[in-house]
Amino acid sequence: MSLKDRLAQPVNQTLRRIPSWPLYIVGAIPPVWLFVAGLTGGLGVDPVKAMEHQMGEWALWLIIASLCVTPARRYLGINLIKFRRAIGLLAFFYVLFHFLIWLVLDVQIVSQILADIAKRPYVTVGFAAFLLLIPLAATSNNWSVRKLGPGWRKLHQMVYAAAILGALHFIMLVKGFQLEPYIYMAAILGLLALRLPDWLKRRRR
Repeated sequence: MSLKDRLAQPVNQTLRRIPSWPLYIVGAIPPVWLFVAGLTGGLGVDPVKAMEHQMGEWALWLIIASLCVTPARRYLGINLIKFRRAIGLLAFFYVLFHFLIWLVLDVQIVSQILADIAKRPYVTVGFAAFLLLIPLAATSNNWSVRKLGPGWRKLHQMVYAAAILGALHFIMLVKGFQLEPYIYMAAILGLLALRLPDWLKRRRR
């Protein structure tokens, strides 16, 4: 047994005893807290914008966390696969809440919403990322895995494009140069780069 496996073995033994369903309960707490804080004046002078921004940023955190699962297994020997579905679904619902806050609480006017999607590049990019995540969330179940077969894995590789578009949306959204969104983009590109050896190996085969 390699040193990596010896170090990872106790971690994996512990992880096997932890079910994935509590993640959904834990993941429901931040949006509820954010909504209550918005109602009680805890989010400053513009609570809608604060909720909108925070939900989008949390969604990026979760997307990045889902991208960490494969490199963690390959390079560290830590198996988080059984948690990836919950992380991915929570990321989708956070993006959905981010979108609904913008749609229902911020813009509100249907014609303005359509105009923003068509004419504002950062909105177009963010909306494209949201659309890419819809089929991934809809097929995040055992029935879809069996029904789609090898195509399921290819379909879910769209998360790579959605992650890049999400970070690009953040970069385009902020005013002036801010380091934070570029850190997210660098993290996403770095995690995708770690997949290149496996991709090149499959190409050679």
